[in-house]
Formats: sequence, structure tokens, C-alpha cells
Amino acid sequence: MLDPRLFRSDLELVLQQLQRRGFQFDAAAYQALEDRRKDVQVKTQELQNERNTRSKAIGQAKAKGEDVQPLLDQVADLGDQLKAAESELNDVQNQLSILLEGIPNILDAAVPAGKSDADNQEVSRWGEPRQFTFTPKDHVDLGEPLGMNFELGAKIASARFVVLAGKLATLQRAIIQLMLNTHINEHGYQETYVPFLANADSLRGTGQLPKFEADLFTVKNDPTFYLIPTAEVPVTNIVRDVIVEAKQMPLKFVCHSPCFRSEAGAYGSDVRGMIRQHQFEKVELVQIVTPETSAQAHEELTAHAETILQKLNLPYRKVLLCAGDTGFSSSKTYDLEVWLPGQQKYREISSCSNFKDFQARRLQARWRNPETGKPELVHTLNGSGLAAGRTLIAVMENYQNEDGSITVPEALRPYLGGLEKIQ
Repeated sequence: MLDPRLFRSDLELVLQQLQRRGFQFDAAAYQALEDRRKDVQVKTQELQNERNTRSKAIGQAKAKGEDVQPLLDQVADLGDQLKAAESELNDVQNQLSILLEGIPNILDAAVPAGKSDADNQEVSRWGEPRQFTFTPKDHVDLGEPLGMNFELGAKIASARFVVLAGKLATLQRAIIQLMLNTHINEHGYQETYVPFLANADSLRGTGQLPKFEADLFTVKNDPTFYLIPTAEVPVTNIVRDVIVEAKQMPLKFVCHSPCFRSEAGAYGSDVRGMIRQHQFEKVELVQIVTPETSAQAHEELTAHAETILQKLNLPYRKVLLCAGDTGFSSSKTYDLEVWLPGQQKYREISSCSNFKDFQARRLQARWRNPETGKPELVHTLNGSGLAAGRTLIAVMENYQNEDGSITVPEALRPYLGGLEKIQ
């Protein structure tokens, strides 16, 4: 969440920044709550001071052997007044917190103006799309003869689930292993295994709650638990309520996990195939860094995700998301979009974001600045390194042959016992 002091010191600046996103902030409602908070806080402090003064006077009177009953009569209802004032202050502070939790992050100055993904800014391209001598198929037509079964996924669970069998399942596992080994051995990330369930505090800390509750799956017999929508949630919460020592920074975690999303509001969107599933695999990169290094860390993390695409020789482009397309908690986001011949378009395969101190303030995740010796908020970053299912799709479509077989990329063959082709 944003720093409450920013609202108090320069509300007009906050309004201007939120307008970049097209976010309508009810400044009047905020100001009314803030004015009430100030009044109640002053009242509470005055009652606390009066209580302390009266208590001291009673103590002094007792020490002198004086009759303290008149003094006790004066403070008979002071405790009740103070309790009521403290309760009112707690109530208004909770209302302010709820209001502030629904406000998105301030955008980085580099984020371009725009309302939708059509306004995103292309930064670079890598690789040239393959020129086929035949009409390329999409991953569904390629996959069904090779062990990709959507009907079975629907039978076992529902639509937007899939069963992978045989070499396709092994190919996805090989892709995940390549990602993990690259990020651990070449990029210096620590492999992390985390729960696939998270509580509300964890989801609130990373910004999924309260705004995106409809996108989450809850546990029926205990609705205080949610299936994780991404490993970002449990991994980033490793530093919740923690003060990290400077010598430990930066923290770099990589985590492979399933992800579960209800896709609320996405009805009819990408219903064919594996592009948008309720369950999918992802290798997530998370960095916890100092504020002065977060901009560079964002570039490096994005480059780490790009490395996987380059190793697999998959053409892609890097885009900077515009103001209207940048996620709720993010200050700046790069999307990596891989070329899919079956669709004849680039599709998102990784989203790499710098949240600055937005998540850290919710999480109370801090580091100890050696210059001051005081705790300060960290900056958090994450990105997919990569989405395994979409990488599988990209490999299948870019490495397909006219007979429907899939040539295995050279980088994956060591994980498949030297297998060169899936057919």
C-alpha cells in the first residue's frame, strides 16, 4: 500500500498520479475520514494525558496521607471516556486502512501513458519467427495426438484443465528443470519450496486481497485458506515482519509451483487450449532488494527470464506496460511475449514487475540500513522465469514438423535422455 503520509502531505500529487492509471479516488471520503481521525486522535491523547496527570496527583496525595476520594470522584468516568475514544480511533483507522488497501501503486516515471495493452511500448525483439514451408498448427491440434487431453481434464475436474501424458508431460518437466538449473546455477537464485495454500494475511501482503478475491480459489472446509495464484505470494511472504540484515541483501528466490486461478471475468477469453487454465505450472523469480538497487534489479530479473527464451531459441519481444495495463501492485512492468506460429502473434509468457515499497509496507518487510542502523522498507520484485505451460506451447508450435512431430530443442535434450523428436 502507499505511504499514508503521502496522502497527508501532498494529496493533490497522489490524485495526479492515480489519474495516470484512470483510477478514480474518492478524495472527499478520504478527507472526511482523515479529519475525523485527527479529531479523535487529539481527543484520545488529551484523555490519556489527563489520566496520567490525575493518576500522578492521586499517588502524591496518597503518599502524603491525604483524602483521595475527591480526586477519585473526578476520574470516575475518565476510564470509560478514554476506552470509548480509543475504540473510535481504532474504528476510523481501520476504515482508512481499508480505503488505502484498495488504492494501486504509484507508477514509475518511465511508464508510458495508455489505457490498454494496445498502448504498451515495445522495447526490443529477439530472434526471427521461423518461416514454415507448410501451414503451422496450434498447440491443440499438435498436442492431442501426442498426449494432450482436454476432455479428460474436464472429466476429472472441469473445463480449463488438461491432462498431459507420455513425452509431452516429460517435455514440460524438462522445461521446468532447465529453468530451475539456469536460475540457480547461472543467476544465483536460491531454490525454495513453499506451501501451495496461503492465508489471508499473506495474500493481503502481496496485494491480491482484498481487490482480487474473486480470482482466487478458497478451501471449502476452511475458507481462511486460498490456493496460491502464483508462488509470488508465499515466497515474498518469507520476509513478512522480518528485518533483513544488510549483509544478506539482496535475497533472490526461485520457486517452481502450481498456480490456481478462477479466471473471474475471463469467460470466453482464450478458452481453446492451454493459454488460460485454472491450474498451470510456473517457475517464479522473487528478489528482495534495497531501494537504491531495485531499478537495476528489475532489468536483471527480466534478463534472467529472457535467458530461458534465448536458450530455447524462441523468438520473443519485450514490452513496457502502459499506465492502464500495469498491475495493481506494480510500479513498472515488463512483459515478455513469445511468438506462437499457430496464432501468428506474440503472447505473454512472463511478466516482470518492480513493486518498490508497495508490498513491503503491507508486509512490514524491512532491512537494516548500516548507515543509520535503522530498519527501512525493502523493495520487492518478481517475474515468471517462465510460465511452464506457455513455454511448452511455444516449443511445440515453433519446433513442429509437417508430419505433426515436435523436434526437441537442443537445450532440453539432456533432460530427455538425448531424445531428438516427439512423435
